[in-house]
Amino acid sequence: MMFDIPDGTEALIFDCDGTLVDSMPLHMEAWRQAFMHFGAAFEEDFLNSLKGMQEKAVVESYNRAFGKKLNSEAMVRRKHDFFRKHMSEIKAIDPVADVARFYYGKLPLAVVSGSRRSVVLEELNIVGILPLFKVIFTADDPYNPKPAPDLFLEAARRMKVEPQRCFVFEDGESGIVGAKAAGMPAVNILDYVSTIQLPVNPGGVK
Repeated sequence: MMFDIPDGTEALIFDCDGTLVDSMPLHMEAWRQAFMHFGAAFEEDFLNSLKGMQEKAVVESYNRAFGKKLNSEAMVRRKHDFFRKHMSEIKAIDPVADVARFYYGKLPLAVVSGSRRSVVLEELNIVGILPLFKVIFTADDPYNPKPAPDLFLEAARRMKVEPQRCFVFEDGESGIVGAKAAGMPAVNILDYVSTIQLPVNPGGVK
């Protein structure tokens, strides 16, 4: 199946974890270690449903759903401790990273992530694609997180592209909702990742 960038596209926006970088298994294991440490059940399906959300918001959602009072800051610190010890293991999701590589220098490229900036920068650097992105927004930036559209709109503004001319790559529902709320067409890469091919004549590139 050919994966086409829509005609008229003037910028591309990518989520990081699970979209550009195959880090979600490690993130899930880091969450499991954190929940075990604090004596709480690891609800993998529930956590998977929150992909793209800020980590503190994930813990707060867990507390509401399961009637717990876990400290979100302590949980996130514990998760980060484990994750950072194993970061060297992550790889790029090449079918998506290759899209960014292909369009580098042709279209402006941005990353919009729910993870901390230090984590996102290190992940992108480990897999060798950090220089592709001049615009990177993360949980550390002062905007409402996904599924709010704020981060996507700010990325478009920073790239000087109208939101409807941006095309978004995501792997989580909150990101898809946020992109569409921003007026941006979006794709869930999990529907295509095994079959993405670079277009011979990419839409939007003159």
